[in-house]
Amino acid sequence: MSNSWTVVVPVKGTTRAKTRMAPGLDASQRTRLMTAFALDTVDALRRASRVAHVIVVTDAHSDLAGQLREAGTEIVADPGTGLNDAIAAGIAAAGAKLGGPPIAALLGDLPCLTAGDIDDALELAAQHPLALVPDAAGVGSTLITARSGIALVPHFGEGSAARHIAAGHTPLDIAPTSGLRTDVDTEPDLAAALTRGVGPHTQAALSDTAPD
Repeated sequence: MSNSWTVVVPVKGTTRAKTRMAPGLDASQRTRLMTAFALDTVDALRRASRVAHVIVVTDAHSDLAGQLREAGTEIVADPGTGLNDAIAAGIAAAGAKLGGPPIAALLGDLPCLTAGDIDDALELAAQHPLALVPDAAGVGSTLITARSGIALVPHFGEGSAARHIAAGHTPLDIAPTSGLRTDVDTEPDLAAALTRGVGPHTQAALSDTAPD
């Protein structure tokens, strides 16, 4: 089926990891911006024809969790022990509830992401037991996938693309300009995202955080 994929999206509940992205913003402003990134990411997933189910792993009491629940997105509580454990919790929830569908894990800081980006990548991913999409620099990973019946084990962190490849993931031929490769961790990342065009939630958050 074209719409058979389940996608797990981990979203950290802290702003400490994003101080390089917008050092001039205070913690509440960064939280708003990070929430906007995640909302735009999830919106793109909802519109993708190859995605059947989205699971977001985050602080279950956050504003983001509340907004996503209202929109019908499943929330899994972040165990608080790191990105890979958060993804593993989402994968476990997907397997238990959905009987082992083809599954992907996608970072939640992709404000340029479109449904077309996702559909194109999942179409390619279906040709491989395990696959990944590297970030724009080719060093990190933004998406990892596994076909039905194959275990998806995340190895995110610095230099994760090489670790995922070593674990058997095939890099997908996705253009460096794709929204799927435009994750935002630093000021240059944010500038690049703005050049390519960000989603409506991020646009609104940036307007709210702009100096008078």
